[in-house]
Amino acid sequence: MTRRVPGRLIVGLMSGTSHDGVDAALVRIRGSGGRARVRFLHHVFVPYPQPVRRAVRSALDGHVSEVCRVNVLLGEVFSCAVEACVRGAGLRLGEVSAVASHGQTLFHVPPSGRKGGCTLQVGEAAVMAARTGLAVVSDFRPADMAHGGQGAPLVPFADHVLFRDRAPCAVHNLGGISNLTMVTPDVEGVFGFDTGPGNALLDEAMLALTGRPLDRDGRLARKGRAHDGLLRELMRHPFLRRRPPKSTGRELFGPAMARELLARWNLSAEDAMATLTRFTALSVRDAYRRFVLPTASPREVILTGGGTMNGFLVELLRDALAPLTVRLIDELGIPARAKEAVSFAVLANETLSRRPSGVPRATGAHRPAVLGKISYP
Repeated sequence: MTRRVPGRLIVGLMSGTSHDGVDAALVRIRGSGGRARVRFLHHVFVPYPQPVRRAVRSALDGHVSEVCRVNVLLGEVFSCAVEACVRGAGLRLGEVSAVASHGQTLFHVPPSGRKGGCTLQVGEAAVMAARTGLAVVSDFRPADMAHGGQGAPLVPFADHVLFRDRAPCAVHNLGGISNLTMVTPDVEGVFGFDTGPGNALLDEAMLALTGRPLDRDGRLARKGRAHDGLLRELMRHPFLRRRPPKSTGRELFGPAMARELLARWNLSAEDAMATLTRFTALSVRDAYRRFVLPTASPREVILTGGGTMNGFLVELLRDALAPLTVRLIDELGIPARAKEAVSFAVLANETLSRRPSGVPRATGAHRPAVLGKISYP
């Protein structure tokens, strides 16, 4: 017999653009809406087995059969991550209320002008529901896009719930794509947007240059020297000047861009990585100067996401954002790797309560949408 616990226990799942595995975070959430209270309990990272990693890369290249296959494969992997997270917290699956799964993004193109957008995240929710016996909230982005939004960034509502006691503050996520949320005391004032490249461009360049999937702690970039000409060109990218709401993906700042730049600019691996890492930091600074500081006064920037493990990038960001204080989210009790999974657990809690969690000032939607679809075992 399972014991009753106050609030909902939800396992959030997040698979990033590095395609290396899935993060699972268990949280307890009491209440809903802007006054919900969230307690982080446990986090695990489950790496993709090598065959799954190869299948994901193949699916990203557009092979339809691989898209279908990896959808089911990731449903199985994500189910294992849920079980590992719950077990690691000393609980049983029967004590958990639901699973929140962002899924593995294969494609995301926001609407532009009269052109509609489209998005695809995989990791079959029906498989997860069957394996875990739990309700699964998944596919969060389409509802926002159906209401005219960009389907990203989706975490500003969760950032408000998690950090409203520290408002006004900026929560900055260095995932595959870099995005920020300006957290205000009232949810109506919250806004957010994608600032540009995060880890995706760096990882793809590193893979092309060295065959390694990432520049661990920025060690290679630290040895190089940024190329001024290439840096000036990169900082003229039109996405940086586009006004929010705006979102982007690896389709813009990913493998195609990395290949094109490396082919056209004959740089050493060290100098190429130094340039791209500095570009990432300066594009973040540019976003704050253009679109945050003219209207808002954050007391601090809370830095999260996989990019926080790149010490060289964090150093560059601290310098770029000075005199703002840059604080790592780990100092506040949530591991950086777990934060996005925690955020989607918060969004799923709203979905289960039939409450909207989309933030139109972040996504450009016509109205707040109830995000996600629910699959039952």
